[in-house]
Amino acid sequence: MSTETTASVSTHILDTSVGRPAEGVAVHLSARRGRDADWQALGGSATDADGRCKDLPALPEGTTHVRLHFEVEPYFAKKQAAAQQDAPALRDSENGRPVFFPEVTIAFAVVPGEHYHVPLLLNPFGYSVYRGS
Repeated sequence: MSTETTASVSTHILDTSVGRPAEGVAVHLSARRGRDADWQALGGSATDADGRCKDLPALPEGTTHVRLHFEVEPYFAKKQAAAQQDAPALRDSENGRPVFFPEVTIAFAVVPGEHYHVPLLLNPFGYSVYRGS
């Protein structure tokens, strides 16, 4: 697959509540050819100690839209359990859910030959995303 006829994608996650990379977050990649086409699951990865996914699958030729799905709830649940072994539960942890956004899904348009780095800035009650370099 030529990089002139396909786009490429990378991502990383920074946990802004602690100012550190978010390790162990599952990330799933999907793509489609045209805005009315069905999404095709391509595979996934998990963030490493630097919060990066270094082994996301390549995009197929003809991809026009990409979707990144981040499973953040298990990351925050694990972090909360470690930090609050003997402390009271978080005030907003209704139904055992330690975060307001249990998952984050980002969809964006791509053009062939371009690389798209899409960082996720994350905390238990919000997130931000942008096209990086």
